[in-house]
Parts: sequence; structure tokens; C-alpha cells
Amino acid sequence: MYYVYVLRSEKTGDFYVGSTKDLKNRFYQHNSGENKSTIYGRPWVVVYYEAYLTKALAMSREKRLKHHGKGISEIKKRAGFC
Repeated sequence: MYYVYVLRSEKTGDFYVGSTKDLKNRFYQHNSGENKSTIYGRPWVVVYYEAYLTKALAMSREKRLKHHGKGISEIKKRAGFC
């Protein structure tokens, strides 16, 4: 199983979109400073995730969320941030 996830920084309120095969471990990496792109927003909380059967499907969804503002706006609404 592969996951597309949305994190929200408790420090800055920023959102981060990513994908992974191991959501629990990846979340730990974000909060422990192992990821350069999220090191300054710690602590992070998972506000949304979706599961996919293949890596290709997960990466495609991640790309759509990152490059189309409407997709992330819908996720923010679902999570109660808009």
C-alpha cells in the first residue's frame, strides 16, 4: 500500500504534501528533522491521507495535489482548515 498525505505545521500553519510506502516512519522523519524541506515547520500533524495500491497512482495523486491549487483547497476544506 502507498500513501499520499498532507501535513500541517503546528508552528507556521503551512501545509506539506508527500507520498510514501510507510506513513508512520515518514511522519517520524518529518518531525525528527530528517527531511530538509520540513525541518523548520516542526512539529507536524497528519491532517489527511489517502491509500493507493501502486506507487505510480500515489505519485500521480501527489503531483496533482502539489500542482493544482483546487486539489489542495478541497483537502483543506475536508480537514476543516478553510
